[in-house]
Amino acid sequence: MRSEEGTVLECRIKGKLRLEGSKNTNLLAVGDVVNYELEHSNEPILIKGFNKALITRLEKRRNYIIRKSTNLSKQSHIIASNLDQVFLLATVAMPRTSTGFIDRFLITAEAYGIPASIVFSKTDLYNAEERKDLLDLKSIYENAGYTCYEVSALENIGLDSLKKAMFRKTNLFSGHSGTGKSSLINTLDPSLKQRTGMLSEVHAKGTHTTTNAELLELVFGCSVIDTPGIKEFGMFDIKKEELSHFFPEMRGLFNQCKFNSCLHLTEKFCAVKTAVEAGSISKSRYQTYIGIMTGKELEVNY
Repeated sequence: MRSEEGTVLECRIKGKLRLEGSKNTNLLAVGDVVNYELEHSNEPILIKGFNKALITRLEKRRNYIIRKSTNLSKQSHIIASNLDQVFLLATVAMPRTSTGFIDRFLITAEAYGIPASIVFSKTDLYNAEERKDLLDLKSIYENAGYTCYEVSALENIGLDSLKKAMFRKTNLFSGHSGTGKSSLINTLDPSLKQRTGMLSEVHAKGTHTTTNAELLELVFGCSVIDTPGIKEFGMFDIKKEELSHFFPEMRGLFNQCKFNSCLHLTEKFCAVKTAVEAGSISKSRYQTYIGIMTGKELEVNY
């Protein structure tokens, strides 16, 4: 834990507080604001003879990113809290980030009121076909209302616009392992010297290089939470009848559907389905919606 004065303290959680958070796999998340009491320690002095603390209270979170612990679990895992915005790092190859994964992450950000953007990384590595895939993906999500960035940590491409967007904010970087989160943070602020890993040649998937989420202060005036790679993103506690509200491109069409209770599935005179047929809502986004609503998610090529 880091105090308001900037001192890093080793903490433990008060027993009563543990019971209050039993529904989550993690009681505390990076970004949480807590109350604490200093404990005496014989180790090197940091604050008037104390360098350990007992966390006594968790302050109310203004927002958070949450996901199911596993597909079969009824428990949740809070990735990070008290965020100004989130950046989902995505790649079109080695590893490939599916549209389903992107959509579920964006839905969760929408549900908890957190502005989200997509950062397409490793752009210097793409061949002509992969470059086309990237442009197709950008078109899908920009049309849905999301800001997309193209960056390369190796070639310093697109970093100035990303820095400008991150300035004076608490930012979350998330995505699959191997999408270059730690490498990008290293390039944004070389003094951090975050560990990076080699890509698995056998499975074409990234190796885990960040084992715990960590809040980092960057020299150009912002903070960023670097998280371990996420293999799957299971949504938690989102009602099906509310799902369409978390698709920005669908929200503006609700008053055009004939029925107020329209779920945009089989109903007649549905403005959302008409928009899909006309191409103003992408087929892949709508397919994600149908898959979540019916429990039969299918990946659609972009």
